[in-house]
Amino acid sequence: MTREDRTPEEAAEGTAATPAGPAENTGTATATADPVDDSDAVAPVTFVEAGPPRASFWTRIDKPVRLGFLVTLGGLLAILLGLSLGSLSTVLIYIAFALFAALGLDPAVRWLEKRGLSRAWSVVAVIVALALVLVVIVLAILPTVIDQITTFVTGIPHTIRNFTHTDFYAWLENRFGVGLTDLVTEVQKFLSDPARIAQIGGGALQIGTGIATGIATGVSGGLIVLVLTLYFLATLPSMKAGLLRLAPARDRRSIDRISEQITESVGGYVMGMVGLAFINAMIVFLLYLVLGLPFPPLMATVAFLITLIPLVGSVLFWIIGTGIALFSSPLMALIFAAVYVVYMQIEAYVITPRVMSKAIAIPGSLVVIGALVGGTLLGLLGALIAVPVTASILIIVKQVWIPRQDARV
Repeated sequence: MTREDRTPEEAAEGTAATPAGPAENTGTATATADPVDDSDAVAPVTFVEAGPPRASFWTRIDKPVRLGFLVTLGGLLAILLGLSLGSLSTVLIYIAFALFAALGLDPAVRWLEKRGLSRAWSVVAVIVALALVLVVIVLAILPTVIDQITTFVTGIPHTIRNFTHTDFYAWLENRFGVGLTDLVTEVQKFLSDPARIAQIGGGALQIGTGIATGIATGVSGGLIVLVLTLYFLATLPSMKAGLLRLAPARDRRSIDRISEQITESVGGYVMGMVGLAFINAMIVFLLYLVLGLPFPPLMATVAFLITLIPLVGSVLFWIIGTGIALFSSPLMALIFAAVYVVYMQIEAYVITPRVMSKAIAIPGSLVVIGALVGGTLLGLLGALIAVPVTASILIIVKQVWIPRQDARV
């Protein structure tokens, strides 16, 4: 039976029972009884015609002469800036030392602020206390130290003469063939020559002039550092706020937190080092006084200054203090060396962790490297500020660089 011979009812039934075949490409969608899942359908591939190759940096330079001029000008400005920094090295050292001192005194100012004083009165109280300490040092300790320095220098020949009559000197002479008496004789011949005396006099005059110039420079530099320290200490919060405004608003909170950590770390380190040096000086003074060794105030002052050097200061003074005591009494020098070694262990494992509790913990290797780099660049000042600078860099690495690296996949 053909399609034309079927009745309309049969044609309708045949259409409903027969599944729909593929739709013709008529441009319209064909409706079906069940929805079709097209999730596995493959997207059509789009082909993009490649453009011309990108030009390199050098081929994109349309004005090479102007670029070369700007590069040369930038290099000359960099050289000029380096020479200017070299000429201003003394001023920069003054600024760094004053800022370092201000950060060291800031914990005392904050402590007074927590007790109810304003920032201005806290700064005044700290400065007055510091001035009183300096006055006591100048009036009470400095004359004694100068007198003992004079006594020590004038008594060197007598000390050497007494040392040549000790059993320790006899043992050295028998063991190593040391001839100190012959050396003293040669020195006397050298000093008795009139021509040598004239040379020594001229050299002494030059040395005296150099010492006077150095003292004048040191006094003027000390006054400059003192004035800058007062200014930095009084305006430290406003300085931090002004520098903070230079940063983007989204980063100010984190930068403020990091700067507070750096300030507390540096201040805690400075106060801790001064406290440790003072304790060291008191121990040396008592040891020299009890053992009957000469120049206790002088050696205590030397101990205070040397032990400010991080990590190696105590070891250096142990060598110096033992050597000075050796000229007086080998037995007392041995006792001093043994007791001071015990104190260094107590200082390292008991006193230092308590005093440095507010300063950041730095690995010993970084302390050594920082002290070497700072001492090479800036001498004693560099060695003193190397540890807080290293601590600041370590804080920045821990708070900024490491979190960013952890966030990267």
